[in-house]
Amino acid sequence: MDYCKIALFENVSPAECERMMHCFHAVNARFSAGAVICDYEKTSGRLGIVLQGMASLIRTDKNGSRTILERVGEGGLFGECLAFSGNPDAIFVTADTDCEISFITYDEISKRCSNACLCHTQITENLFRLISEKALGLSERVEVLSRRSIRERLLCYFNLCAYHTKQNVFSIPFSGTALADYLCVDRSAMLREIRKLKEEGMIEMDKRQVTVHAMQ
Repeated sequence: MDYCKIALFENVSPAECERMMHCFHAVNARFSAGAVICDYEKTSGRLGIVLQGMASLIRTDKNGSRTILERVGEGGLFGECLAFSGNPDAIFVTADTDCEISFITYDEISKRCSNACLCHTQITENLFRLISEKALGLSERVEVLSRRSIRERLLCYFNLCAYHTKQNVFSIPFSGTALADYLCVDRSAMLREIRKLKEEGMIEMDKRQVTVHAMQ
């Protein structure tokens, strides 16, 4: 993958990207679909960059309930500083598809660069910006989950997707089961609500493509 397409390396030249990955002692690893990429109870201090594939950040509470916190695609990042800290529940990252991940330790990014190079400073600034963007994403997630009914959660999520894509036709990154996990609702009940919304003409939905006709 072209490292320059990764948000962490924005405004860094291709040559500097390659040099910084070597400087950071990045380690690449491949994972098969369904494999656990990172378990925060056992692994710490590492930032993961998805070079290929799709992964999910998942939380499992003490009762075994599973919630998808985030989907991370190619060029996306995951790590403790980009997730939830101090949470007693189990939090881990799994591979939705076959994945290639590049791991960098936080110490390598945050430590003082011996060469005082501008690209290292830029990468540090990019990391802080990404943390801010993750915080914004978390606030939107709270907005969705604050809705009391399944119908309201669906409409809130779809409207947010339409807002970000700036169009009323968009694709969601979830299967039916994964969407139910993301919304923290029962899958069968969610599918019934989707059917009602389609019958009322509020949305159209074909697999993962959604068309929103009524914004709320």
